[in-house]
Amino acid sequence: MRGAHPVERRADPYRDLDVIDAHAPRTNQAVVGLVSVLAVASGWWPLLALLALQLAIGLTFGRRYCLPCLAYFELIQPRFGEGPLEDARPPRAANIVGLVVLGAGSVAYALGAHTVGVGLGLLVAALALLAAATGFCTGCQAYKLMCLLRGRPFVSCPIPGAPQG
Repeated sequence: MRGAHPVERRADPYRDLDVIDAHAPRTNQAVVGLVSVLAVASGWWPLLALLALQLAIGLTFGRRYCLPCLAYFELIQPRFGEGPLEDARPPRAANIVGLVVLGAGSVAYALGAHTVGVGLGLLVAALALLAAATGFCTGCQAYKLMCLLRGRPFVSCPIPGAPQG
């Protein structure tokens, strides 16, 4: 642990939006996964709607407004240091998918289709917790596959401090 000393960052989390510390999406995925499990287990489905709203706000207004990202960049990263940087487009696409599925689950619950709401909530929970625990992000991989299917294979943006080759 690095204590309270300022951390040297290769990328500013709020200005360098092409890249992201790889631990930030995993923190976000852990929060989304755990809150989704809590929502389904407790039956308090409005938590799914709040998660969808939080993703929408973060995607629209930036990382400063994504509460799990803010917690990571302001509380966790200064103590443990910056993780590896990665292209921000795949995690952003995964957040869009999460927003859509959480939104659909919330609407299903609101319309009385509880089984559909539970299924969509558990789908998000499972995929988010898988990504948080292992680093394998299904939404990120789907983004890269879609790039390939469109005839434009995914090429990562330049990562600060990485050898160019």
